[in-house]
Order: sequence, then C-alpha cells, then structure tokens
Amino acid sequence: MEIEFQDFELNEEGKPYSIRHRSYFFSKEVVLFVKGCQYKQVFHSLFDQLIRSASSIGANLVEGKAGVSRKDWKNFFAIALKSANETKYWLCLIRDTMEVDKEKVRALLMEAEEIANIIAAILINSKST
Repeated sequence: MEIEFQDFELNEEGKPYSIRHRSYFFSKEVVLFVKGCQYKQVFHSLFDQLIRSASSIGANLVEGKAGVSRKDWKNFFAIALKSANETKYWLCLIRDTMEVDKEKVRALLMEAEEIANIIAAILINSKST
C-alpha cells in the first residue's frame, strides 16, 4: 500500500486540510525533533514512546480509512485520538525533565492538541450521523 503525501491542499494556516496528511507531517516533525536531540540513555524510553505515540496517530487514521465497517473506522479513530493525547503527555514530560528546545516542544504540543481536537470533532460528529 502506497500513500501519496505529495499532492495535498493547504488551509489558510498553511497546514494540510486532510487530517491524515496533517498527522503524517506531525509525525515527521516529531521524528526530526528527536533526531536533533542529544540525550542520555535514561531518556531513551521517553523519546521512543514519543515517536511510537506520534506515529500511531496517522497510522490509525490510515487504517481507519481502510476499515471494513463503520464500527471499525470509529475504533481506529478513537485509538488515534488516544495516541494524540499520549503524545502530549510524552512531550510535556520531555519538556519538564530535559534541556530541549522549549519553543519546538511548545509548537509540537500545540499541533498535537489541534490534531486531537480535530479527531475528537470527527468522532463526535460521526455519532450524530
């Protein structure tokens, strides 16, 4: 399965309209952030968990789109929402225990919050349909 991330429309803030595209770019930013950090072994698991939870958001959205039923779709989107919230937890823990670029972490936290809000809105709106 190949996913096309080359052609996408941007909103007025310069972010992709598609939540799948947006979560992909967020995951990519998290990976690049971790790649640029220098840390002691004790912090390895924090960064590992951060990458796992951040990349899980988009992976579950993509899986949900390919779901075989509406229930399947909702379950994958709910997992994506949980992963977005978990990502915020790891970012806060890294921010508060390490010497990292606090502004970059703040930006990542804001994006994780926006993604979580979008996914939550999609789930809430899907219950009324």
